[in-house]
Amino acid sequence: MGTGAVLAVAAYYALWGGEYSVFGLRRLAAERRDADARLADTRRQVDSLRTLAATLEKSDDAVERIARERFGMIREGELLYRFVPVDSGAPAPAPAR
Repeated sequence: MGTGAVLAVAAYYALWGGEYSVFGLRRLAAERRDADARLADTRRQVDSLRTLAATLEKSDDAVERIARERFGMIREGELLYRFVPVDSGAPAPAPAR
């Protein structure tokens, strides 16, 4: 086998062969970038949730605001009005008598 053939086999093996081929390494680098981006997003979410938890532990007003906004809770003696969007394609309800 000549030197050219040995170099050709070595180049082929470097590009396509083995566990750590050039293409395999490029794929792994892309996967790492994606994983790093997902990790950064998760860390931002964790920081946001920690900030929210700290706020809720310290502020009764914040707890009340969330209870009212998310869960529709009211204090005793209050009235809750909910405005429901009307579907424009549905027939109008009959007026109450």
